Amino acid sequence: MQRLLTCIRGNLAPEEIVKNSLLCCVMGVAMLRAAVGLGSPSGPPQGAPPQAQPSSHGVFVVFLGTGMPRPDPTRQGPSLAVVANGKAYVVDAGTGVVRQAAGAYARGVSALQPTHLDIAFLTHLHSDHTLGLPDLILTPWVMGRSVPLRLYGPTGTQAMANHLEQAYGEDIDVRIHGLEHNTTTGHQVVVHEVQPGVVYQDENVKVTAFTVQHGSWKEALGYRFDADGKSIVISGDTRPAESVVQACNGCDVLIHEAYTEIPGEADKSAYFSSFHTSAEELGDIAAQAKPKLLIITHYVGGAKLNPAQLIQQVQQKFHGPVVVANDLDVIAP
Repeated sequence: MQRLLTCIRGNLAPEEIVKNSLLCCVMGVAMLRAAVGLGSPSGPPQGAPPQAQPSSHGVFVVFLGTGMPRPDPTRQGPSLAVVANGKAYVVDAGTGVVRQAAGAYARGVSALQPTHLDIAFLTHLHSDHTLGLPDLILTPWVMGRSVPLRLYGPTGTQAMANHLEQAYGEDIDVRIHGLEHNTTTGHQVVVHEVQPGVVYQDENVKVTAFTVQHGSWKEALGYRFDADGKSIVISGDTRPAESVVQACNGCDVLIHEAYTEIPGEADKSAYFSSFHTSAEELGDIAAQAKPKLLIITHYVGGAKLNPAQLIQQVQQKFHGPVVVANDLDVIAP
């Protein structure tokens, strides 16, 4: 069954997209237009005014960061937002998460106005997935958020949140009792350490956690979001895992990490094979999971890696549509 998708990069205004019914082609995969699509691999233009807002109905994914631990100015730390009926649900908090959300807001995604960021899900506690957590806790509060951040994650999430509150204790005290008069609640974090199963549900989404296999981490999670009749599965960091296949099982979108061999780093092959999924392995996983769309994010390869090569390796076994995400891409299933 053919699926509708928009994945438009560049500076086209959303209203131009709808008006002209543009057809997109991402990495050689032809895609039909959907309700919304904007983004750029180089990030939002400086000082750009807010563009026409996407629909407040339906569900889509905003890739806030697609990078790896290696610093790359075009790819911020791993983070994305599932937006359902105008509400944003953040998954992971890599470097730059709130600024990227502000960038998406400036391009018309009203759900990602920083003060609206009040719920997040962590897949695991690796530093590249959590370096933006103090940003997500504090910056929206500084800008006016008055409600606590609801944070869902594996065992250890509560301890991390407690330590961050202690680390920024003087800052919090000055902002509350000094001349800024910030609220006494907006910096707080309400933590839910979760186990596999349904971990969250409201009028917009149902979120189901499942375990994955990320090397020597005792707990690492993936999440499935069911919203507006669509299913979006996020693998988190993992080596090939049957749990991903089961969680997807014909899902609308599977968002998965991948790596390719890196010249000169053969000594890390044992690490990669234990902690991550190769492009060829991802092709096998996707062939079993049968998503209607596979999106690759948080990928690593040599400096000269062409994303088309990554797709080609995946499609040796998976013959459905594949997209390699860039920062601030917006994709609707």
